Amino acid sequence: MKCLSWLLASSLVCGLALGASSAAAQRAACSEADAEALDWLARMARSHSEVAYHGVVTLQRGDDMQVVQVARSLADGYSSEHLTRLTGQGAQVIRSHHPINCTHPGERLLNLGDRVDPGDCGLAGYYRFQLSPGERIAGRQSVKLEIQPRDMYRYGFLLELDRETALMLRASTLGRGDKVLERFQFADLSYGEPLEPRQGMETVHPAAHPHPDYPAAGARLTVPWTVSWLPGGFTATDNVDPAGSRRTYTDGLAVFSVFLEQLPRELRPGEGLARLGSSLSYTRGMHLAEQPVLVTVIGEVPVNTARMVADSIRVVR
Repeated sequence: MKCLSWLLASSLVCGLALGASSAAAQRAACSEADAEALDWLARMARSHSEVAYHGVVTLQRGDDMQVVQVARSLADGYSSEHLTRLTGQGAQVIRSHHPINCTHPGERLLNLGDRVDPGDCGLAGYYRFQLSPGERIAGRQSVKLEIQPRDMYRYGFLLELDRETALMLRASTLGRGDKVLERFQFADLSYGEPLEPRQGMETVHPAAHPHPDYPAAGARLTVPWTVSWLPGGFTATDNVDPAGSRRTYTDGLAVFSVFLEQLPRELRPGEGLARLGSSLSYTRGMHLAEQPVLVTVIGEVPVNTARMVADSIRVVR
């Protein structure tokens, strides 16, 4: 009994110490936050609803490079976008009639405003920000925003924004040792009324715009489940359906989804892993309420984060 009491007391003291340490670290992170850099981050988020443009971008992932024509128009409180792949098989994604005043959870996390204080410093608690002059990209002068993670659960970023509009001109996702995992960059950019979608594409995908308050339609599981661990700062992008097969989370800069599929039989022990640039697909079999299931984590996070998220899946009692 004395040993148990001592362990409980020690755990309480350690917990208080860790809590105080965490609070102190959070206060330090807020106090060193670059308010100007955070303001540029918020301007970048707002540019999606304030700027009409068209141009050509390149997407570099390792040895693979794709060239895409992009365009956004604004009219009567709505935006429309289309993306057309100019390399490989012709494909096009079209998103039309999207309400400009519709703010997604990730955008809200980027719009920090005046919340940088010891009580709520948002992303500044999980990333370090540094602002510096940038170079010319697609004929536009840029501002460079370096974003370094404060933990091992997320990647870093190097964003270069249009000095006039804050539109993202180039974005690099950085892994360990600042290795560039993926780079998006405008090669050509014009503001104003965009080009019409190209005709004769082999594949055309109309982009859906599900409402965050209503679970997405799809397969439902017989066992309600939850993700019991998330990296700090990540939040669900929509209301969670306990029996739904998908969960999606974001911290404003990175996004990942968790999929659960019930299996008719058990899988062999082990895990699967595939990478493309900064995107990862991690799979493993496990048991949930004594039923075999396949867990898949897809998103822009390191493998240790995906593994810990998968390990944390629990049945909702």
